[in-house]
Amino acid sequence: MAFDRYLHDRGMTFMCVAVGAAALGLLGIVTRHTRDLDILDPVLPREILEAARSFAEKCRHEDLALSDDWLNNGPISLQQDLPDGWRDRLQIAYQGKALMIHTLGRLDLLRSKLFALCDRGVDLPDCLALAPTDQEIDILIPWLDDRDGNPDWPAHVREALGDLKERLHYGV
Repeated sequence: MAFDRYLHDRGMTFMCVAVGAAALGLLGIVTRHTRDLDILDPVLPREILEAARSFAEKCRHEDLALSDDWLNNGPISLQQDLPDGWRDRLQIAYQGKALMIHTLGRLDLLRSKLFALCDRGVDLPDCLALAPTDQEIDILIPWLDDRDGNPDWPAHVREALGDLKERLHYGV
């Protein structure tokens, strides 16, 4: 990974928890390219943010498009929603010389993606790539139901997950 080499060449190290499509890519679950790395934990230190911006500028000079905020804490609020013990269930997604990236354990990763599917409706390809079992989906329904106070939310969750189950060829 180029950013690992970039950090290593500058004598820097960074350990983090990533989520989103980049984490799925690092795990080999999806193959599409993503232009950002969503960091759940920790809050990005100033020196890492500066290195990421500098790396993005270097990439732009090499005709690779990275925005200055490609490394970001966009999903940090997810920490509040994950069940207790999520840190104990982390898995390594990437380990380089200067950079170690963990991601959520399988059920917590499914939680994040199924919630995104229900909330934003744009994560269907990632959910299909994760191929949750019928049982995994059913286990996560109560957690998903609690994510929104709208009285129509549980019905919406069941509709979205019913569609996912159909696409995964589970009897609905």
